[in-house]
Amino acid sequence: MYTLTGQLVVTAPFDFQKSLDFVSEFAPMMGEQMIGVGTLTRAVYVNGQLIAFRVEAGGTVAFPTPTYTLFAEQPITPETRVAAIDRIGFFLSLTDDLRPFYAIGESDPDFAPAITQLYGHHQVKFITPFENAAWAILTQRNPMSMAASMKAAIIEKCGGTLTLDGVVYAAFPMAARLAEIAPDELAEIIHHQRKAEYLHAAAQAFATVDEAFLRTGDREAVEAWLRAIKGIGAWSASFVLIRGLGRTEQISTEKRLLEAASARYQRKLSEADVGRLAEPYGAWKGYWAYYLRNS
Repeated sequence: MYTLTGQLVVTAPFDFQKSLDFVSEFAPMMGEQMIGVGTLTRAVYVNGQLIAFRVEAGGTVAFPTPTYTLFAEQPITPETRVAAIDRIGFFLSLTDDLRPFYAIGESDPDFAPAITQLYGHHQVKFITPFENAAWAILTQRNPMSMAASMKAAIIEKCGGTLTLDGVVYAAFPMAARLAEIAPDELAEIIHHQRKAEYLHAAAQAFATVDEAFLRTGDREAVEAWLRAIKGIGAWSASFVLIRGLGRTEQISTEKRLLEAASARYQRKLSEADVGRLAEPYGAWKGYWAYYLRNS
């Protein structure tokens, strides 16, 4: 096994334990990583290479110094090392500067307690935006448990595994890998023809797009690109924008957010009410919604 280690760049405040708490209860990632005392280990494809990474806590919330270790069965090139560090940092939103968000939220008396509760919690994204899009497709009009079974079947048939210390870590397949599989073959794996067609369309799209465009390009253009994918509607596009790409400029006022906002603001809120409450948060609206759901 080839290994590389180093320290991660983080913008304080950052509480890694809150990231671990979130991942341990996040249904789309159940069973895909190992969480220890101050550690998180999981696998992902980086530049076509299957790599496992372990993040270990270090420092304090005010002065965080977490470290990483990369594991692979083949040598890790300098380019892949940089890409893996970027993937870890993006997955854990390590460089998000929460201070402007907190400055707004602390002047919102109903919301301020959520900041106290979740202080230092950086949004945990899906490990890749394609995996987020795939999960969005699998959960459309589908029980969570069935979507999880479908995802597990895809990983088993099309993903890869790497064993560390007797633990097998499985990675969701790259978009390019699923794009090579015909919809009928995907349907045999997940036992759902329409979702297989949608997954194939998403795989073809994500296999050829520049992720830098998705992360930093004009939001409306990125949303339009997502909406053009067969099977990706308004809700799924918003989901991927926020949870797969960290685009927090807008929110989707679905049922769970309405319930969370109503509980936090101690009155029954409509979609229009939630929109008005979110407006002062500007580019941090998505973080506001994320904190509402998780507090």
